[in-house]
Amino acid sequence: MKNNILLFVLLVLVLGCQKQDRNPIFDDGTSQYWNDDQAPFYHSVASGDPLADAVIIWTRITPEYESEIKGTWSIASDENIQNVIKSGEFMTNVEKDYTVKIDIDGLEADTYYYYQFQALNKKSPIGRTKTAASGANEEVRFAIVSCSNFEAGYFNALGRIAELENLDAVLHLGDYIYEYAVGGYGDTTLGRLHLPDKEIIDLQDYRTRYSQYRLDEDFQKAHQMHPFIAIWDDHEITNNAYQTGAQNHQPDEGDYNLRKAVASQAYYEWLPVRETEDQHLYRILNYGSLVDLIMLDERLAGRSAQVDSITQEGFSSPERSMLGKEQLAWFKEQLSNSKAQWKVIGNQVIFSKLDISALGWRGVINTDAWDGYPAEQDDITRHLINNQIGNVIFVSGDTHRAWAFEVPESIEAYKNDPSATVAVEFGATSISSANTDERVPVDTVLLIEKRSMDPQFNPHMKYNNQRDHGYILLTLNAEEAVAKFQVVETVKKKTNVERTDKTARVKSGSHSLVIQ
Repeated sequence: MKNNILLFVLLVLVLGCQKQDRNPIFDDGTSQYWNDDQAPFYHSVASGDPLADAVIIWTRITPEYESEIKGTWSIASDENIQNVIKSGEFMTNVEKDYTVKIDIDGLEADTYYYYQFQALNKKSPIGRTKTAASGANEEVRFAIVSCSNFEAGYFNALGRIAELENLDAVLHLGDYIYEYAVGGYGDTTLGRLHLPDKEIIDLQDYRTRYSQYRLDEDFQKAHQMHPFIAIWDDHEITNNAYQTGAQNHQPDEGDYNLRKAVASQAYYEWLPVRETEDQHLYRILNYGSLVDLIMLDERLAGRSAQVDSITQEGFSSPERSMLGKEQLAWFKEQLSNSKAQWKVIGNQVIFSKLDISALGWRGVINTDAWDGYPAEQDDITRHLINNQIGNVIFVSGDTHRAWAFEVPESIEAYKNDPSATVAVEFGATSISSANTDERVPVDTVLLIEKRSMDPQFNPHMKYNNQRDHGYILLTLNAEEAVAKFQVVETVKKKTNVERTDKTARVKSGSHSLVIQ
């Protein structure tokens, strides 16, 4: 009996010590979303930044106690991981937030692969990915998304994207997470409350917020089925971020450079993006002879502070920059050197000129968009004209509304001659973040949409939808580029109902849109 009591006491002491040693990273509230069948790979798997011969695969392991974790990975040509092409070992620990990123090279171009991780005697879900095309190719298809606010609604659009076949990649144009506290920007009645419940500022805050988002079932499915090519906008750091500050960063929230650094660290940990020696996020990915995809960083690489209005001194100064001198020179070089038929620009904020007074917004322009940086905006437009660079497509996020523009040389030139254009632009609505009909009745939104396209205000705007949430399905071939604006039934509940709202077409060699 004494021996039994002694063993019981020892067991209690051991368990008690273990509980005390438990790293608080595992007590951040996200366990309410865990699927025990996936343990310890609660966050499933992901892939990204595909090249013709390489791709990044990603996972996150959640151990019961803090420790260094060793595991293995495999990539195969079949969905059962029987015909293994490559395999290897990895190590992760608390310093990496237990995330794992493997950059696998030596792969075949334009090929589907399947991958899996193993650690702690368990196997991860099997992911599917696809390498980029090389040489001559017939078609490229991207799903284009932005603005996924967990607290604002369900990620139904991502669930529908997960079901797509023959997709080359998902382009996420920013606002992958939102930084606000519970109730700061969203719909708390849905019960999808942000973790932590305060505005995120330090490294653990950002890690927890990414962890919560990546436990969403639809987000997991989209990542599991397709490679992502992602770029940050402002909310991955904080609202209206720029190089040296942000609208939503106050002095009592600490050093902005530190906040920016930890936000960037968490982003690189949690997303399957390629890390380079120069540590900038802007990059180019080639899809054979058909597409060069140029992803820009319009927040941290070189953006100057936004002006309050167009009357502010220095508004038109060439010293005010969206991209910064280094990225701008790189961007123009990529445009000039591209041999691909289509140049697709992954662009966070709207490039086209936009009179927002027609939308009922405050002011005449959105000073956080390219209109707020007119010298650099015009410099890029002149570069396209002077170098006769055609077949340029800007794809943009940020506004939570869907758009299609013929990008003009200038509004004045366009009014006189509608062929005075340099590109087209397709703006993606939000995955879940609030748009106009969350604030005003639908009938009123329809009137705003109509007024927005009034030639008096925006003669180059050919389509806008300020009511719905969804994504763009962009298909490019030798003859044309086709943008289907897909919208979901609602974000207020889980649903698999979607429809095509409109389809925009542009012929190769033209900047004239046909809306169907």
